[in-house]
Amino acid sequence: MAVREASARPSARERLLAAADELFYSEGVHTVGIDRIIEQAGVAKASLYNTFGSKDELVRAYLERRQVSVTQRILRAVDRYDTPRERLLAVFEGQGDLFAQPGYRGCAFARASAESHPGDLAEQATQAYRGWVRGLLTELATQAGVPEPDALARQLHLLYEGSGQSARMDRSPDAAVAARAAAAVLLDAALAGGLAERQGS
Repeated sequence: MAVREASARPSARERLLAAADELFYSEGVHTVGIDRIIEQAGVAKASLYNTFGSKDELVRAYLERRQVSVTQRILRAVDRYDTPRERLLAVFEGQGDLFAQPGYRGCAFARASAESHPGDLAEQATQAYRGWVRGLLTELATQAGVPEPDALARQLHLLYEGSGQSARMDRSPDAAVAARAAAAVLLDAALAGGLAERQGS
């Protein structure tokens, strides 16, 4: 019985990441010290350094874990649809699901990036996440038949990031609804422009 209970307990890594996720997200990556993470995780200080090596590496692991969670939610929303147009717009529906989560305090990456310095691990993790978002938008715009998918993806990325800020400031998930509506206008205009060019030629 004792063996089964011990094996069911989360590992030191999992406990450290859970503590980091809660504290870093709610209070900030630089505000929260290592001692608070260790205390909340219920591990020895050596466990943190043996597992991650440094606080900066823990911050990066926290952001990478956040990216996995966010991307899964966004992709689930996209996969609910079959048509390219709806799949692209579903990115903003996935955002709405995120905004509606209890305790939503804005984009974890924007928050961490605001506290970071160019080139540090938090900034690297943030740019990796932003690259994923831009890549997804570009891929979906291409599938939708947009003639200049990179340009539209850049516009939609601005909406994506702006809606996260708006949801936090207004404390309302409705920002995603407004962003989706604006994205639909941009998408339809891009498609209409491409059609006009083809007909003109």
